Parts: sequence; structure tokens; C-alpha cells
Amino acid sequence: MLRWALVATLLSLTPLHAQEPFAAELVPLTEWKAVYGRIEARDRIPARARLGGTMTSLTITEGAQVDAGQVLAEVIDEKLAFQLAALDAQLQALNSQLENAQTELTRGEELLQRGVTTVQRLDGLRTQVDVMTNQIESVRAERRVVEQQSAEGAVLAPIGGRVLDVPVAAGAVVMPGEVIAMIGGGGFFLRLAVPERHASTLSEGAVIQIEEGGALKEGRLARVYPQIENGRVIADVEVAGLSDAFVDARVLVRLPIRERDALLVPASYVTTQSGLDFIWVGAGEDVAHRTVLLGQHHMIDGVDMVEIVAGVTAGESVVQHHD
Repeated sequence: MLRWALVATLLSLTPLHAQEPFAAELVPLTEWKAVYGRIEARDRIPARARLGGTMTSLTITEGAQVDAGQVLAEVIDEKLAFQLAALDAQLQALNSQLENAQTELTRGEELLQRGVTTVQRLDGLRTQVDVMTNQIESVRAERRVVEQQSAEGAVLAPIGGRVLDVPVAAGAVVMPGEVIAMIGGGGFFLRLAVPERHASTLSEGAVIQIEEGGALKEGRLARVYPQIENGRVIADVEVAGLSDAFVDARVLVRLPIRERDALLVPASYVTTQSGLDFIWVGAGEDVAHRTVLLGQHHMIDGVDMVEIVAGVTAGESVVQHHD
């Protein structure tokens, strides 16, 4: 029984059918550094109140999508209505005075034709009509200014994007220039804080791997900032179709930090027996069963390749073992 067991073991270590020789060669591999990036809006612009007063309505909340120029809130200053009423009263009084001055001017022209009045008196009447006309235009211009102030009670979105923060509520008293909402727009990108020891490995245009929602995406290193803050280099990554559902959310990012040569063979060429990894090395009848130490797996052109740390040297041929 022991002899038959020994024969069976030897047969298991003999390639019954070997094919598809593969030349093990050194392949350049990129080493990746895993860091976390933060989703940020390219532009963060506050929507400010242009008019001081009471905010009577607020139509947006955090997370809402808005368009540029959209009305976000209404601010009313009740004093403006009283100013408009006062200006309207002045216009009515000035119009009445203008009508009276024009009547006097017409009468003066008739009297001058009859020689009853003087040219000097008529010039005074014309001047009075001109003064009243200019006063009316001045009050009308002042009224337009107040009307414009009333129209500025509408708080408009400066850009299209997502509402990030609304620090006020309807009914609040606001001052001119006070922030009503913070709008994030202009596209979204990833901002990274990379340890400064990797600063020399970062180059604009490099391809970056991003894990988002369980899917692997690729981005491009768009900008590397020259100033180091708290021992970290700040960099921006552009990613097509980056989700803006949660601004300032952290996303796992892999940065290329260096390249090295690795010996790769297809993972299907490796067999595992009793917890050890083996590979068939050689060609033709001269094939040896060799123990190897494996490294990481890499997908290259859709093929699962495994790194051989020890057991095979570059240039050797490996074959696939089929029982």
C-alpha cells in the first residue's frame, strides 16, 4: 500500500499534459499609494442679500439644485414703500405747479403780443417752467432708484449648482451683503492631501484610480499646488461623472508613486498543492515542477497575471499544467 501511495504521489507531480509555453519576462509595474480625496465644488459662491430688511420667503434648502439667476429668497424693506408714496406725492405737487407755470407762460405770451407785459417777465415765466420740469425729472429719477432697491429684495443664485448651506431662515432680519445660501457649481473635482515625501512623484496629467460606489474609475491629476500645508501636498483630480450627491465626501484614491520591474506569469499557470504554490518550468520533455513564492495579482489586458517573487528567473519558459 505504501508503494502504491508513493507511485500516486509521483504521478501527481508529473505533467500529464503541458501546453502553451510562456516566457517569463520582467514587466514594468506601477506602484500605487492609497489616499483619501475629498469631493469639492470648483466654485463656491455665496448668494448674498442686496437689501436689508425682513426675509419673507425662502424657497431653497440644502442639497437643492438651482439655476443661475433663480430667485432663492425675498427680502422686503417696508420703509421703501413709504418712500415711494412720498415721492409720488411730490410728483403730484410738482405736476400741479408745472401746469400752473405753463398756464402763466401762455398768458404771458398773449400779454406780450398785446404789449401789456415785458420780455423780461416772459423769460422769467419760461425759466420757472424749465425749473419745474427739471424738478419733476429729478424726483422721477429718485423714484426709479427706490424701485430698483425694492427689486433688489430678490436674492438670486449667482451660479447654477447645488445648494451647500443655508444659514438663515424665513422671517429673519438680514443686512445688506449677508449670506443667504452657499452655492457650489462649475463642476466637481477631488482634492487630495498627499504626504510631502511623495511630492516629487506627482506630475500633472498622471492617471489616477478612484473607487466610488464600489466601481473603479480613472481621473487625471489636473493641478499640484506648490505650497505644502501641514506636511502635505495639495492636488486636484478631475474625474468625469463624479457624483455631487455629497460634497466634501471622502473617496478612496490610488496615486502612482513609482514604477518597478516585476516577473509576471498568468495565474492559470500556477497550481496549489498542500498549501504550496507550484509552476512547471522548462520546454519539451525537460519540464520541472518548481515551488514558487507569489506576490500580488494584476489585471493586464484582461488577463489575470500573478507576480513571481521567487522560484522563477526572467527568460525561463513556463508551461500550463493540465491533468
